[in-house]
Amino acid sequence: MGKGDQKTKKGKRRRGSYGNARKRKKANAGKGAKKAAPAKKGKKAAKKPAK
Repeated sequence: MGKGDQKTKKGKRRRGSYGNARKRKKANAGKGAKKAAPAKKGKKAAKKPAK
């Protein structure tokens, strides 16, 4: 098993591909997940009638 083996991490690095042996890094790895803003509850602002 070496550089030519597509199922190993070394083979994936050589080919530049990803898979179970070589996972992709997530965009925000290590920075902590950002929480989504909570939905505001209440009445919606009434739209003015069209002229």
